[in-house]
Amino acid sequence: MFIDRARIRVIGGKGGDGIVSFHREKYVPRGGPDGGDGGRGGSVFLLADPERTTLSEFRHATSFAAEPGGRGGPNKRHGKKGADTIIPVPLGTLVYAGDTLIADVSTPGERVCVARGGRGGLGNQHFATSTHQAPRFAQRGEPGESFELDLQLKLLADAGIVGAPNAGKSTLLATISSAKPKIADYPFTTLEPQLGVVRVDDDASFVAVDVPGLIQGASQGAGLGDQFLNHVERTRVLVHLVDGALDPQAAVAQLGMIERELGAWNPRLLTLRRLVVVSKLDLPQAQAVLQAVRDAAGPGVLGISAATRQGIRELVHAMYEAIGEARARGEEGAVAADVVVRPRPHPAYSSVTVKREGRAFRLSGRSIERVAAMTDLDSDEGRAYFDKALVRVGARRKLERAGAKPGDRVRIGEAEIRLT
Repeated sequence: MFIDRARIRVIGGKGGDGIVSFHREKYVPRGGPDGGDGGRGGSVFLLADPERTTLSEFRHATSFAAEPGGRGGPNKRHGKKGADTIIPVPLGTLVYAGDTLIADVSTPGERVCVARGGRGGLGNQHFATSTHQAPRFAQRGEPGESFELDLQLKLLADAGIVGAPNAGKSTLLATISSAKPKIADYPFTTLEPQLGVVRVDDDASFVAVDVPGLIQGASQGAGLGDQFLNHVERTRVLVHLVDGALDPQAAVAQLGMIERELGAWNPRLLTLRRLVVVSKLDLPQAQAVLQAVRDAAGPGVLGISAATRQGIRELVHAMYEAIGEARARGEEGAVAADVVVRPRPHPAYSSVTVKREGRAFRLSGRSIERVAAMTDLDSDEGRAYFDKALVRVGARRKLERAGAKPGDRVRIGEAEIRLT
């Protein structure tokens, strides 16, 4: 089954905890703090894999987590870094966080980080001062990032074959490539896009995609149009196949209908290089159709017959030349021109906000939430460290301005404290 959309959850590994440790060695009394830092948690990456063609593997496997970092050790030993999690996806996968496009995975072997691992906590060696030489406090590891991501596959092909149902698109793809699409004499035989590699000669080839037939209203969801029109958006060349079995007037009307549906879906599709081709040239009425379409679309319209292979070689060479010209000029598909990949939002560390939650106060901000998550708020030294952090980032002053008094409850992330 062809699956082109999926939703997954990705979770970066938690950073390893720093530890409380003191140097222990014979004849060395009062050894100082030597607690090591925790290791960074692993990250989650998407890997562009040319061998994959659908998102079907995500029908059941929808959650991916990286390995947490290891705890620090005595003698300032650093914890082990958590292993990364690599998720292979097909070329042409668009990655959305909400409505924001954060990645376009299109280059073979490309790796995109979608959930960073958390930092390792600092060991107690970092908290020794001249007045506090034996700290019994170490940081916990930072939680890794966690996101719900929507994956959308837009197939990467050089040429897209479009047309109405039964125009002969699947037959054409099977004739020019090794693809084996379903072929029958009823409409909507093709229920999912089909890719095929077209060999021009020993050193030249290109990829073509055949999409399900388009009907009036396809751009609005009629038939299968709204599900699969996006798969021709990345192509550099469109092969518009007109059914040679129609009467000439109907064929010209079909040509106009398909053009309107393409433009309604994405106006940039009409700017792509286009080859208009009349199929089934072996039928008696096809020559009249070919002439009528040439009168409407210009003398460059080609005629082919998959049954007798008439015009097939000329069409393949015309497709290859058009693709080569588009590549040489740096012309991209419609989606490539439209796509704007935005960096994944990363909250500012400096901003801290306060709002009431009933009788409590909610403290929000990347920096203070990170400190809270990495601090043992149940220990005296941990709480003292956190109180200093509240002052350092300006949160204490904002709480007081909002009316918070000693003893009031303050929530930070999943933690809750009493203001002192």
